[in-house]
Amino acid sequence: MMGASDASPVRGSFGAILLAGGRAARLDGIDKPLLEVDGESLLDAAIAAVRDAGAGTVVGVGPDRGRGIVWAREDPPFGGPAAAVVTGVSALERAAAGSDLPGWTFVLACDQPHVRAAVRFLAEACALVPEDTEGLCVADAASRPQWLTGIYRTTVVRTAARALPDGGRDAPVRALMTDLAIATLPGAGDLSADIDTWDDAARFGARQR
Repeated sequence: MMGASDASPVRGSFGAILLAGGRAARLDGIDKPLLEVDGESLLDAAIAAVRDAGAGTVVGVGPDRGRGIVWAREDPPFGGPAAAVVTGVSALERAAAGSDLPGWTFVLACDQPHVRAAVRFLAEACALVPEDTEGLCVADAASRPQWLTGIYRTTVVRTAARALPDGGRDAPVRALMTDLAIATLPGAGDLSADIDTWDDAARFGARQR
């Protein structure tokens, strides 16, 4: 049975960790989160998506790009996605500054052209899950979990992050999520599609400013 505090997305009931600090090696090292689709950067679309869903504190993990959100950087940089999530969780805790943490936290890579639809899908789904579900993520067409298109109970992810050795450095996201009770959501189409190569960029009409 779902607790009343988890039942509806109200402003501040969600947090968000946006991963925006990768090397983009297959895109010649460009600042990938600033690629634009339909005139909006992937980063700005992700911020707007989680704000619209009710996120209070939004943490970006990567170089500080302003935009009115909290920024943090894993140490050393480029420690991998698990390390970025660990860093984001710590920053979320610091931003809470003694206040209650949000019940749920979006964890998103900032390279997703369908991030608005993905966030709506996740927010609607998390309002329906039982208390023993610790997180939700979108499944790709092959039914594989896409951890970085997900939403997780904040305290559960915090506990998992603290348990990772070396702050998650060079670990896959799977190492952070594997022991959690996460529901993988099928039927999401290509909501978890990302832009990793120039071919991907061309497919989604992504352009550098």
